[in-house]
Amino acid sequence: MNNDLTVGKPSRVLWHFCLPLFASVIFQQLYNIADSFVAGKFVGEHALAAVGNSYEVTLIFIAFSFGCNIGCSVVVSQLFGAHRMGELKTAVSTTMIACAALCAALMGLGFAFCDGLLALIKTPAELMADSALYLDIYMLGIPFMIFYNVANGIFSAMGDSKTPFYFLAASSLSNIAVDILFVTVFHMGVAGVAWATFLCQGVSCVLALFFVMRRLRAIKTHQPHPLFSLSMLRRIAVIAIPSILQQSFISVGNIIIQGVINSFGASVMAGYSAAIKLNNLVITSLTTLGNGISNFSAQNYGAGKPDRVREGFKAGLRLVWMICLPLALLYLVATRPLVFIFMDSSTGPAMDTGMTFLRIVAPFYFVISAKLVADGVLRGLGAMGYFMIATFTDLIARVVLSIILSGIFDSTGIWLSWPIGWAIGTALSVFLYTRLMRHVAGK
Repeated sequence: MNNDLTVGKPSRVLWHFCLPLFASVIFQQLYNIADSFVAGKFVGEHALAAVGNSYEVTLIFIAFSFGCNIGCSVVVSQLFGAHRMGELKTAVSTTMIACAALCAALMGLGFAFCDGLLALIKTPAELMADSALYLDIYMLGIPFMIFYNVANGIFSAMGDSKTPFYFLAASSLSNIAVDILFVTVFHMGVAGVAWATFLCQGVSCVLALFFVMRRLRAIKTHQPHPLFSLSMLRRIAVIAIPSILQQSFISVGNIIIQGVINSFGASVMAGYSAAIKLNNLVITSLTTLGNGISNFSAQNYGAGKPDRVREGFKAGLRLVWMICLPLALLYLVATRPLVFIFMDSSTGPAMDTGMTFLRIVAPFYFVISAKLVADGVLRGLGAMGYFMIATFTDLIARVVLSIILSGIFDSTGIWLSWPIGWAIGTALSVFLYTRLMRHVAGK
């Protein structure tokens, strides 16, 4: 069901729209959590470290998926808010055609250079074979990942956040079951973890695309619309390319940080791999809520209602802070049992590493959540220059600080770079949001 986000009380509309998005991303994160859980529990610490090490490389490809999702979603949201349905259909078909070409290019580059990236980040010799095997299988699933995320972005752009939730819930739970089946019954090791994700994501992708096309066919237009438009592609690219660059640079930054982490050995790598999955569960959830705020802001901006954008920002802050509170408390109180989910031992250097990381970053989820809400508005209004400035400032700070502080405090210094970088980035994002809204109000 399509929903118009330009009418109704902004806080109520935003909450009803964003909460299914939050539930969806929880299930989406179960893909990666399931991989690490099964690898750590049923294969061993080295398998956990290998999957976590490979994950940092996969973030580069996830960046492209994220950018395609955002580029299409923001433009479709603006067109939906302005009731320009013919152009909306052209935006969707143009995105699909462009994504097909992008998938082919990414798969070729992935097969050609992933082994080199693993060597570049100082992957230990005993983890290289499993890391490379995981990535080779992952490359085959790139089209599923990209088209699935684009389909979800289209649903969200038209105000439907519930349909993606249903797909994700079913596919994520299936992924856990297939993960365990392939590893414990068929004894496929790391390959079983990767193939389970490939199969389940493929099924969810096909279903999501089918329902998107059915939804679009139900929208009646009075004039024929082109399947591909170069001008529409440029409009989408204005949003998508900065988003891809943002996520890509974040991924490159994470790879650099992963290289610093790898220099401390397999135990620190395993502990970080476990803790970062828990951290990413929160950060990705907050990012998805920020994307929902982008859709809300884009629809209302397209409808010429800037006051609702401002009210949406305030409601968004209340929403993310209410979510942050129980999660931060949970991570601080139940650190050991949470990290133990991915471990075969509740003590040792790997466990100590994971616990230290979570206890340092969890209190600062309130800080980064404010940044992600502000970034959501910047992106929804198409202020990609501001968006890029805020993102790169945070990233550069974290990378530089992780290198400097690791030389002073060992691995703990790396974890300290997270809250410091978040604080700097949040201050800048909120400042740029305030400046943008003054400009919009002055028009």
